[in-house]
Amino acid sequence: MLIKLEARPQPSKWMGLASPLIALVLTAVLAAILFAALGKDPVRGLGVFFFEPLNGRRQITEVLLKATPLIVIALGLAVCYRSNVWNIGAEGQYLLGAVCGGGVALWLTTQGIVLPKIASIPLVLLAGVAGGMLWAAIVALLRDRFNANEILVSLMLVYVAQQFVNWLVFGPWKDPQGFNFPQTKTFDASTWLPIIVERSRLNIGFVVALVAVVLTWLFMFRMYRGFQLQVGGLAPAAARYAGFSSRTALWTALLVSGGLAGLAGAIEAAGPLRQLTPHISTGLGFTAIIVVFVGRLHPLGIVFAGILLSMMLIGGELGQSRLGLPNALTGVFQGLLLVLLLACDTLIHYRLRIGSALAKA
Repeated sequence: MLIKLEARPQPSKWMGLASPLIALVLTAVLAAILFAALGKDPVRGLGVFFFEPLNGRRQITEVLLKATPLIVIALGLAVCYRSNVWNIGAEGQYLLGAVCGGGVALWLTTQGIVLPKIASIPLVLLAGVAGGMLWAAIVALLRDRFNANEILVSLMLVYVAQQFVNWLVFGPWKDPQGFNFPQTKTFDASTWLPIIVERSRLNIGFVVALVAVVLTWLFMFRMYRGFQLQVGGLAPAAARYAGFSSRTALWTALLVSGGLAGLAGAIEAAGPLRQLTPHISTGLGFTAIIVVFVGRLHPLGIVFAGILLSMMLIGGELGQSRLGLPNALTGVFQGLLLVLLLACDTLIHYRLRIGSALAKA
């Protein structure tokens, strides 16, 4: 049987919406095959990964808690990618945001300064934004002044940020009464993000994420600066002809992306963790890249994609404890979802012609 890809006269809007759903279904099918190959019940495995995380009020709040940093980081990456600026190092910017936001909370704690939450929490979150922007500014500077590749620079800075966090929690910020564990003191309660659902860990960071979704949508689709960024990403020559500055676009995209990643780091440090440890780096900045593309680089789509990836992360943890599945399986499923999504996206611009239809041509 002959199969040919034929270019469509114009991109298919229907396939643009259906592609993530098709990719998700194919991922579930391949996941069932992997479960069977590992000697596990495929139905039980799929249930643990995709249904158990939503089985009850507490589980749903944990999904939303895990989705919060993914959504915030992915919003910044969407701004970058729509501007044709390829920031791969959001994980490093997330870590610097956690360091700066957590550093402010730790300073208030060690100095015995107790501020009302209405003052301390914005201070912690703004410090996180500043830390993420500072780390992204290094990438922008090297790209702007020396034409360094932002993909490589941002990625390498992730490992610098990880080692910086390790140095702090193993060294100057280590809790002297922490039984030699690499961690800071627990932050003072005045710096903790308020819980918004009783008997859960879901905090106001989720509300901040939703506000960021609205603001990002307004910036990208209702503001002139956002229009400039998108034109520069889609048609650089047209942007230059219109007089749009590529340097301004570069700095704006990276600073917005870094600031949002840093905000996510501060939310994580002052929210569920309430201290800094080496385990604050869990690869959320890399997982957010998948969230961006599954969400079609749109703020609303990113919300649903963030919740989906959060379900997979929690499902992976449940799979380890209940079914004895390997830890790496979650990463395998995430990779499959991204690869299948990119493959399905081919059908947005091309259509399949099979068998007799090809023979008639």
